[in-house]
Parts: sequence; C-alpha cells; structure tokens
Amino acid sequence: MASSPLSRSPRRRALPAVATAAVLIPLAACGSGDQERSEGGSAPAGAEKNTQLTVLAAASLTDVFEQAGKAYEKEHPGVTIDFSFAGSQELAAQVRQGAPADALVTADTKTMDGLAGETGEPTVIARNRLVIAVEEGNPKKVESLKDLTDDQLKVVLAAEEVPVGRYGKQILDARKLTVKPVSQEVSVRAVLSKVELGEADAGLVYKTDAETVPDKVDAVDIPDAQNAVASYPAATLKGSEHAKEADAFVKWLSSGEAQELLRKAGFQQP
Repeated sequence: MASSPLSRSPRRRALPAVATAAVLIPLAACGSGDQERSEGGSAPAGAEKNTQLTVLAAASLTDVFEQAGKAYEKEHPGVTIDFSFAGSQELAAQVRQGAPADALVTADTKTMDGLAGETGEPTVIARNRLVIAVEEGNPKKVESLKDLTDDQLKVVLAAEEVPVGRYGKQILDARKLTVKPVSQEVSVRAVLSKVELGEADAGLVYKTDAETVPDKVDAVDIPDAQNAVASYPAATLKGSEHAKEADAFVKWLSSGEAQELLRKAGFQQP
C-alpha cells in the first residue's frame, strides 16, 4: 500500500555574512563541529526516524486493510505499512523461505498454526462466512449448495490448500455434495474474478469479498447450519527487524477503531 519513503535530511540554512574575522572564526568552528556530528552516523537533533512494516495478509483482507493501514499511519507518524496480499498458503511459503516481513494475518488458524516456530502468539482479529458468488442478477437461478452439483453450471472453487477452498470442501462434504469445478484457484480473489468476468457461473467466496463488487456479483447466502466460520489470526514474525512496532500494529488490529473498520467491511467480531 505504502511505498518506501525517501529518507529526509535536515536542510542547513546559510549563515549570514559577518564583517569581522573575530566573529567568523568561532562560527565556522561551530559549523564544522555540527557537520562532523551530522556525518558521523548519528541523526541530527530533530531528524525523524521512519519505520516501514511489511505485513503479509490474506487476499480477502485487501480492501479493509488498505483502509486500516491509512488509519494506522495517521495515528502513528513515522510508521508506514506495506501490505503484501495473497492466498494464505502462499504467504506461509514466503515466511518459510525467509521473506523479510514483520507480521502475518491468515484466513485460517491451520495455516498460522503450521508456522508456530516462526511467529509470536496469534490473536484472532475477525471471522467470516462463505457465500455463493453468482453473476449479477443470478441468471442461472442458483439458490443453494446443491445447485452447484449441476453439470451444466460452470463452478469455480479455490484449491484445497487455500483456506476458502478448504472451507468450501468442508461444507460440501458435510452435505455429501460432489461439485466438479472448471478450475481451482490460488486465492479467494481469483475465484471472485472468474465470476465477475463471466468466466464462471458461480463460486464459493467469503461474504466480504462478494460485497466488494456489488454491482457485478450477487451473493447467495448459505444457511449458518450449512456454513463454515473462517477465523483470521494475526501474529508478529520472529524474523522481524521491527519487533516492537510490529507488535504494536498487531495489537492495534484488536482495537475499537480497527474492529469498526472490519465490521463495516462485513467481517464478524472475533
């Protein structure tokens, strides 16, 4: 979201000309000392220190986290947030490969638990539910999970290693429904895109994702008794070079302001 800020150095004002050597010499000596202190490596008085945090976050958090990042930066001058959004399984792979990052937020506890040696103690910050995304106006008249078994219907799902794909398999298996998807995607946003572009008639996505494009995609609700609850844990990464700042951001995600942003985006309280 935020790009790396340019480092800022204090501007030095030119000293006014003086008429006598007696005044000029001590001023020059003082200026020389200031320059040495400035070039010696320590920041001059009044210089601002900027910390950039890299946060790996589940794709379904894209829109709300972009808002949250702006709100956090406004409250915490000197801190910028750089988000990297992808499927939770992709984010986990990045962490295992040692990608430099400070915090992680996944769309399921299973993925986070698999990184126990790489993270601090996770905290669930939100929950979500699945819906059936269909083309605007629902031209295929999809009304339930059972309708997804129709071979004439082009259904797209997320791959099983993706949290939303795993949740989808869970609710379909529970009702003994067999769905043959035309494709299996790497993230919930990829599933949504297929439906939005008309490349699929229906797909299982999170409720919050369907709500990001209300003029292009309709959402068919799935009854709670047939649905799954997605939990979003957040944690700092042990490899962070900004542990204190990363911990502060993760804790802020449970604050009233952050929770209100999540609620407005359609997420459920943790």
